[in-house]
Amino acid sequence: MLAAHARTEARLTLRNGEQVLLTLLIPLALLVGLSLLDIIAMPDPRVDQVTPRVFALAVMSSAFTGQAIALGFDRRYGVLKRLAATALPRWLLVAGRVAAALAVVAVQVVVLGLAAFALGWSPSAGGLLWAVVLVVLGTLAFGALGVLLGGALKAEVVLALANVIWFVLLLAGGIVLRADALPSGMAAVVRALPSGALTEGLSQALIDGSTPAWWVWVSLLAWGGLGAFAATRTTKLT
Repeated sequence: MLAAHARTEARLTLRNGEQVLLTLLIPLALLVGLSLLDIIAMPDPRVDQVTPRVFALAVMSSAFTGQAIALGFDRRYGVLKRLAATALPRWLLVAGRVAAALAVVAVQVVVLGLAAFALGWSPSAGGLLWAVVLVVLGTLAFGALGVLLGGALKAEVVLALANVIWFVLLLAGGIVLRADALPSGMAAVVRALPSGALTEGLSQALIDGSTPAWWVWVSLLAWGGLGAFAATRTTKLT
């Protein structure tokens, strides 16, 4: 049941043109644009600096924004209520969405990774395993926050708010500009955000080949835990 539900959710996501634009085409365009164009000052090779940021954006786009919007409209049209009335237990409804989000993120990372290699990306082999762990943890953390947003508010509000949050975190949440490029006060705030923590962790793993700093793990675990805890108390079926 879990495999069938996850497969269905993943298929619905990848069939949706708006979701594909958000989760794949925009990150791909940013990867190519920021790697080839000198828009933001960063060390050479630029693609090595850009790729971890785009991976973080892809995780946020799929697990948070896409998840929140899909859940909001599933509630609006009664899909969630009807699924809850079937033989599927509620824990499986959540687990299926999580598994589908992980599958979609895996597709994103593979496609973006291949594009990055074509642009000359040379990641540190010693950090690849840490990067995989961070992508999974980031997906779970952003997924919990997506369920929290999409499960509590009206679909139209979720649509607007999820896109605003996505845009703000992209520009000021440590993705386009890493925390170490910001003033110290702002940098501390950005590092505490899940987007900043994931970007910093992936950069440390893939650029430096080092174990991500302890605060990266604490930030992602805290956001994921708090988001999941709050979502269990606020999510509505309709």
